[in-house]
Amino acid sequence: MLNIILMGPPGAGKGTQAVKLEEDYKLPHISTGDMFREEISSHSELGNKVKAIIDRGDLVPDELTVAIVKARLSKDDCAHGYILDGFPRTIPQAEALEKMGREIGREVTLVINIGAPDEELVRRISGRRVCPKCGASYNVVSMKPKKEGICDRCGSPLIQRKDDNEESLKVRLANYYKSTAPLLSFYKERNLLHDFDGMVGSVKLYEELQALLNKTK
Repeated sequence: MLNIILMGPPGAGKGTQAVKLEEDYKLPHISTGDMFREEISSHSELGNKVKAIIDRGDLVPDELTVAIVKARLSKDDCAHGYILDGFPRTIPQAEALEKMGREIGREVTLVINIGAPDEELVRRISGRRVCPKCGASYNVVSMKPKKEGICDRCGSPLIQRKDDNEESLKVRLANYYKSTAPLLSFYKERNLLHDFDGMVGSVKLYEELQALLNKTK
């Protein structure tokens, strides 16, 4: 069973690798960021609250995030594995995930951590473009789409997220180092953590991830 958490700071390359893993291993890619954006686009009261929090670069409160994730993991398409991207981000979230995993039979089996220097993260985030329809991620410098401004996968126009700028990234990185980085020790103690260098290039990184997953499943 491949119940995977993808970890790493914003811009480390988690989204790019998740799309490839989803396609090759037929695992649903569950991005809390995408779930938040769907809620925001519905213009619900919850969506408006989430929007204000994300626009500041802050983290969505645990009780909201945990409820959204539990409902998603309970769906039938997660019965044979999943890829969690963007959750958990705090120790309380990780503890909540352990509890819900036992309750619904979806316990984490593997934690992949991708690292990269801060200056590289700023460069990547500033050039990142995403597809609002299918979630594919590109970069205007290092990973351009075949046709400028258009998603290779579904043909939708690419966008730059409002929080993909240096000012917002500094807030997100500060939150990451304060709240999320301690999770590395949390999962290392449980013998679930595997570290990877996000600077080796997306192709080589994916080959390294495949080697781990093929050995684990």
